[in-house]
Amino acid sequence: MGHQVAVTLPITALTSALTAYMNNCTTVYELGMAGNAMEKVIIEHLAEKYGYQKGSAGFITSGGSMGNLTALITARTSSGVGEDDFGRLAVIVSEEAHYSVERAAKIMGIKSENIIKIPVNKDFSMKTELLEVAFQKAEKEGKIVFCVVGCACTTSVGAFDDFNAIADFAEKHKIWFHIDGAHGGAAIFSDKYKYLLKGAERSDSLIVDFHKMMMDPPLSTALIYNCRNRHMNEFSPKANYLWQDQLSNEWYNSAKHTLECTKPVSVFHTYTIMRLYGDEIYKQNVDRLFDLGKHFAEMIKAQNNMETALEPKSNIVCFRYLPKAGSADIINKKIADELLRDGSFYVVSTAVKDSFYLRVTIMNPLTTADNLADLLTKIKETAYRIENFSNKKGV
Repeated sequence: MGHQVAVTLPITALTSALTAYMNNCTTVYELGMAGNAMEKVIIEHLAEKYGYQKGSAGFITSGGSMGNLTALITARTSSGVGEDDFGRLAVIVSEEAHYSVERAAKIMGIKSENIIKIPVNKDFSMKTELLEVAFQKAEKEGKIVFCVVGCACTTSVGAFDDFNAIADFAEKHKIWFHIDGAHGGAAIFSDKYKYLLKGAERSDSLIVDFHKMMMDPPLSTALIYNCRNRHMNEFSPKANYLWQDQLSNEWYNSAKHTLECTKPVSVFHTYTIMRLYGDEIYKQNVDRLFDLGKHFAEMIKAQNNMETALEPKSNIVCFRYLPKAGSADIINKKIADELLRDGSFYVVSTAVKDSFYLRVTIMNPLTTADNLADLLTKIKETAYRIENFSNKKGV
């Protein structure tokens, strides 16, 4: 219940062993005949699930950070902005966006002041009504906004942005729209929760981690491009020792389109899962874990000495204990430390509106309501000891 680490399916022990034993990569056709073909099958299936246009493409990357960086580089290339103007490039993101987006921008040489962060509303979704104001201000300052990034969902609290509103803005100004769906992108498999991704079909690219809600070992992330605005060969590598045709679009030579060369065939896990179980297993996992998140929030609200930070949209729940006296931040920090030291439960923490909150991400479908009730009992017992000790010490 701590970090966003998948509980892997048993079959992936076998696929991991075979992948390690075969020791192939997907760089070029002769090394990755099967791997590149598997990637193409999976990417085309996902593109259809997300409602992308026919002919959309993509590949698997080693994690969400790599996926976001690759998407931003593609967005820059597709913008048509020349190298002489790279110093003026700017990207618009939610202030709740994952740190990998800002890090990717800085790796690309984008200045800190050109990473434009949009405030969030009470639900921690981007205030899309501020996008136009931010864009006009950036233009007056001589900045060139080439990309806007939406969250599905935010890492800290699990909020989803309004993708239709972002798409309207992006289409108006003809800029790239990327979605970081590392965690919440898997909601597309759920009839119950896919509404959270409404408007995602209008984005230019998105990522989804297989090693979070899709029960793969790390690291494995799909980067999918909607075919409408992407320019191929964004990296244009010159490698005569790998291929003779430097510019053609050869999906079976994946190193032409990625930052990675010796990339493992991590797609084998996902391909095997989908062949064995189909989309149904992802639907069950998302429904189970998101439902548990909502149920846990109701359990918390039923306590007279606890509160949630917001109504959870996913399996990420932020909450805290409310002491009778003293600082809630200090008490909850002590609770987090004691829980970690005790080892019976593993939760983490985050800052919500500058206040300290306990945070769980329910990742194990075998977690039960009784487990969650035991956690709340443990927290209250821990808080009781801390408060009594503080009172005795006069703190």
